[in-house]
Amino acid sequence: RLIETILQHPEYHAVLEDRERYLDHDWPPEQGETNPFMHMSMHVSIEEQLSTNSPRGIGEHFQRVLNSEGDRHAAMHSMMDCLAEAVWKAQRYETTNLEETYLECLEKTGKE
Repeated sequence: RLIETILQHPEYHAVLEDRERYLDHDWPPEQGETNPFMHMSMHVSIEEQLSTNSPRGIGEHFQRVLNSEGDRHAAMHSMMDCLAEAVWKAQRYETTNLEETYLECLEKTGKE
């Protein structure tokens, strides 16, 4: 899964080829930067979720988002937005309902 994800993101190849240089790099989203390590890790996480159907029903959510987006990679990115939001809220508000927040966001995604 990781190799497939890396191959789908040629924009990160230079970073991966010089990892040491970027290990301590700050990737402020406020400045439009995306942490490539986090981004690809989230891709792998969602692929793992899909392969295990965990959280329960994730496959149905993915199929709906895929039907809406029309492209697997774009669907993954939409799901990634929900996952990132759920993780951020869990950290920000010190809650344990990450899965619930994630699924609520996914429920809305692809229905616009």
